[in-house]
Amino acid sequence: MDARYSLKKNSDFRHIYAKGKSCVSPYLVVYCRKNRSDVNRVGFTVSAKLGNAVCRNRVRRRLREIYRLNSGRLAPGHDIVIVARSRAINAEYTALNDAFIGCCRSLELCEK
Repeated sequence: MDARYSLKKNSDFRHIYAKGKSCVSPYLVVYCRKNRSDVNRVGFTVSAKLGNAVCRNRVRRRLREIYRLNSGRLAPGHDIVIVARSRAINAEYTALNDAFIGCCRSLELCEK
């Protein structure tokens, strides 16, 4: 994942939360909104309520890897925010992956 295509600004996150579509699963919430480019930009949110820094970073690394492996299947031109929920801490990797793919399908982000 290229750092140029990541969301960093708080205003970008707030804009996607307010104007974008969302899909909820027991492990994560995916927000998306079309952007005016031909690449996807992604941002991750893991709240401090989920645990200490070790737990949060583990969840963030897993979500980043899930996005990286599935990014080729996603339609280009979207801003995506992935928010971890409390069940994501103890979730199996396959459950997180299936939740992400399911959310992307319901948001019509998958090309196929």
